[in-house]
Amino acid sequence: MDGGPAGTGRAMRCTLVVITRDRRRSLLATLARLRALPGSPPVIVVDNASRDGTPDAVAERFPAFRLIRSQRNLGAVARNLAVDHVRTPYVAFCDDDTWWEPDALPRAAGLLDAHPRLAVVTGRILVEPGGREDPIVPELRDSPVPGPPWLPGPALGSFLAGASMLRAEAFREAGGFSARLWLGGEEELLSADLMALGWHLCYAEDVVVHHEPSPLREAHLRRRHGIRNTLWFTWLRRPLPAALRRTAGLLRTLPRDRVTAGALAEAAAGLHWVARERRTLPRDVETRLRSLEKAQRTSKARRYVS
Repeated sequence: MDGGPAGTGRAMRCTLVVITRDRRRSLLATLARLRALPGSPPVIVVDNASRDGTPDAVAERFPAFRLIRSQRNLGAVARNLAVDHVRTPYVAFCDDDTWWEPDALPRAAGLLDAHPRLAVVTGRILVEPGGREDPIVPELRDSPVPGPPWLPGPALGSFLAGASMLRAEAFREAGGFSARLWLGGEEELLSADLMALGWHLCYAEDVVVHHEPSPLREAHLRRRHGIRNTLWFTWLRRPLPAALRRTAGLLRTLPRDRVTAGALAEAAAGLHWVARERRTLPRDVETRLRSLEKAQRTSKARRYVS
């Protein structure tokens, strides 16, 4: 792990965490934007065993950021490693091609300050170039999930890690991201476990995050893992009728191709540990997740077809 101060801002409430692998160009542009944020918030970068010189470039150009060099690709668990070094109450996750608007961090932190049982604030995502709304935004804005009246925005049943600020205490209490799920829809399990512990998640319209998708994407790998992880989560946490419903609905909509076949094979190979670790959610959390079933069936933003 490279050293370097974690940030110079006065009374910082939030640390920015970025995970990356082999996307040096996108990452360096993102880090330059993060360095320009008001108050110089602390930034931790975890490099997932890049082979393109990413960690050396970060160390050279951003010596004030904390750099953690992983010797293997940890996937989403790299965020857990970063949170071990977070000393602020809140952590804002970034992907290496996403960044927060200057006023987004204090807005999100203010919501967490004001609502002690709020664990996650997910922002409005604008896709660059052009600043158009990500297709997922209307689903967040019109979320059908029931929530307490004190929530400062629509209640959510899950979140998008690259566009969310989390309460570090809640993240640690829930155990962070699952090493088994690795990467691809990994937020769903963590969200359910947060809700089971009595925490809440919400969307905030005035917390804006930008996303300029990197051209270096492993679309087939992410789709395979997304399908597999959806099935694993479903059978890890949902009661039998809901698990059967969601599995059947997913199987009806999946493309019949090699990626789907690989995902189903991986999901089946994990049935032994899924059965061993299965723990159904409290009734109130299951009610919240059930409210999302129609949206999941009709979603244009969550189809595993790319």
